[in-house]
Amino acid sequence: MAPIIHIENISKKYLIGHQSREKYLTLRDRIGNMIGSMGKKRQGRYSEEFWALQDISFEVNQGESVGIIGPNGAGKSTLLKILSRITEPTTGRVTLNGRVASLLEVGTGFHPELTGRENIFLNGAILGMRKADIIKKFDEIVAFSEVEKFLDTPVKRYSSGMYVRLAFAVAAHLEPEILVVDEVLAVGDAQFQKKCLGKMDDVARNHGRTVLFVSHNMQAIQNLCSTGILLKNGKMEKKGNVLQVVSTYLGTTVTQPNSRERRWGSPDTAPGNETIRVHGICIKPDGPGQTQQITMNAGFTIEILFWNMVSDLRLVVNLCLYTVEDTPCLESLSVDEKEWNTKPFSKGLYRSACHIPAYLLNQGTYRVRIFFLNDSPSTLFDFRDAMFFSVEDLDERNLPWYGKFIGVVHPRLQWETEKVRDEADTSINKLHAGG
Repeated sequence: MAPIIHIENISKKYLIGHQSREKYLTLRDRIGNMIGSMGKKRQGRYSEEFWALQDISFEVNQGESVGIIGPNGAGKSTLLKILSRITEPTTGRVTLNGRVASLLEVGTGFHPELTGRENIFLNGAILGMRKADIIKKFDEIVAFSEVEKFLDTPVKRYSSGMYVRLAFAVAAHLEPEILVVDEVLAVGDAQFQKKCLGKMDDVARNHGRTVLFVSHNMQAIQNLCSTGILLKNGKMEKKGNVLQVVSTYLGTTVTQPNSRERRWGSPDTAPGNETIRVHGICIKPDGPGQTQQITMNAGFTIEILFWNMVSDLRLVVNLCLYTVEDTPCLESLSVDEKEWNTKPFSKGLYRSACHIPAYLLNQGTYRVRIFFLNDSPSTLFDFRDAMFFSVEDLDERNLPWYGKFIGVVHPRLQWETEKVRDEADTSINKLHAGG
């Protein structure tokens, strides 16, 4: 099946005007210069070429949710404007096999003099929908946007939050094959953002729509999207699994099969100080072999190799895990918290390992931070970015509702459900009888 979006070597060039710097001039000087330059080419101005996008190529399949990320000025919004046919690429070709609904900037797509009601029908018509089809969706759009009281007010009088509510509701409910959403959702309140993300997930997962989503919220990108595209300085740095792309953007290295360790050859080059030097960190999944992915349904061990550089050091290793957004997940010590008086360590190379059980961490990307403490306790060495790794969800139940669970942990907890009263209970009979 042909991809719903095919982008081939697109580039976008802008000409940026500049004014040459000049010494301070009085108002009289400026007026004199203006009179003297009438009919002449303006001096001191020049323009330069700026390539917002350069040779971008990728494909998107129907039903795929793609997160587009990158620093400010990377070209994300320019790419979405090209896909939305708001601007044309300078070079290259874009093929879209479906209707596109876009939510790019507050104000895009609505006529300010028309009411909310009129703009709903206008946008539906632009998408090629029949009036009868728009009417069928009308009540859903109004209910989702929560602007019913202002439906017959010109949208130029709407607040930015109201504007975005209605614009998103229209874009999501009029059944486009491709939904393009920029960071504009950040204008709305937190509850509405959550509502919008849920709707985008629904249209992609349950209705086979294609979603392209630009955001600086990495958690939202990871929750919604399966594929990520990283743009930097107008070029595509990476495309692939969203967890790996997010980790690359955040300056991390996601652990891959056969590459789950970091090693430093000698104490001279290893991270640390005159007390502690780290020789290596390794993640070892449970089970036979060392090539499988780190998954939710299998445990793994984080192994730390370090040199103790001084004699008779009372030492504690402290392991902390964070999400890539720096949300703390867990903390564990190499000794019982009640027993800080550990035996002294002599000089040498040591191995300390912590086992993470199955069904503890949710799918996502995590940062390993290691503290080396003495028995005071005070920090001997803080290795903040010791390693990054991803936990994958390989659930193959293929349930229609199945998706990522919220939170950083996803334990399998024990539940009990039992009958506590017979169906013939008088209160239930009363309820069925309407009493």
